[in-house]
Amino acid sequence: MMNSMQAKATFKLTQASEVPFSEVEGGTRLTQGTFTMEYSGGLQGEGILQELKCYLPDGSATVYGLERIIGCIGDKSGSFVLEHVGKFEEGVLTSQRKVVKGSGTGEWTGIVGELNFESGSAEVFTITFNYDFE
Repeated sequence: MMNSMQAKATFKLTQASEVPFSEVEGGTRLTQGTFTMEYSGGLQGEGILQELKCYLPDGSATVYGLERIIGCIGDKSGSFVLEHVGKFEEGVLTSQRKVVKGSGTGEWTGIVGELNFESGSAEVFTITFNYDFE
């Protein structure tokens, strides 16, 4: 990744839902979540995230998700998909989010990029999205 461009932004959750779909007493709990985020700043638009979590008995979790972001960076508009892979431990979510190769549309066709995210509970989250175009 060349990291030739950066978009600093914030996002807030505008909708959130998480429901269990498989549980074993004294064992793991699997959940599926649907989240909508509103991005402001260098990246503006809306993100729709579907997320799967595997909670362990100690309360930590492994997290996987796919998020489509529709919006604009500067004067370029379009959409792309981020793949989320992370973990939740002691109230903090840490995840790496990478653009799914080939998912860019409109003026974001050919976009590649990633961001690393770490945060506890908050109303507004800050991100730095490092990106480039192939």
